[in-house]
Amino acid sequence: MNNFDSVKGKVAVVTGATAGIGKAIAKVFADNGMKVVLAARRKELGEQIAEDIRNNGGEAIFVQADVSNEEDVKKVMECAVKTYGKLNVVINNAGAST
Repeated sequence: MNNFDSVKGKVAVVTGATAGIGKAIAKVFADNGMKVVLAARRKELGEQIAEDIRNNGGEAIFVQADVSNEEDVKKVMECAVKTYGKLNVVINNAGAST
């Protein structure tokens, strides 16, 4: 048993998932059997990362969202539950500056 066996089949939302730490977290989660909902503003890039994860045997979807918008956040969470039937982990990686 490795350290990730307990996360297999769990569902995670990762915000800011199109670059840097968010992208890395999403890929590690997927590589270890988690179903990942990638959330970010950059649609084309997000869809490509989700496709890459699926092509490597993982489960992932992309939802375009701006986490500074409450309706977008609700959309992401609802999509996770609708698609995978549950939500176990949320990684709030996206940031905003003013």
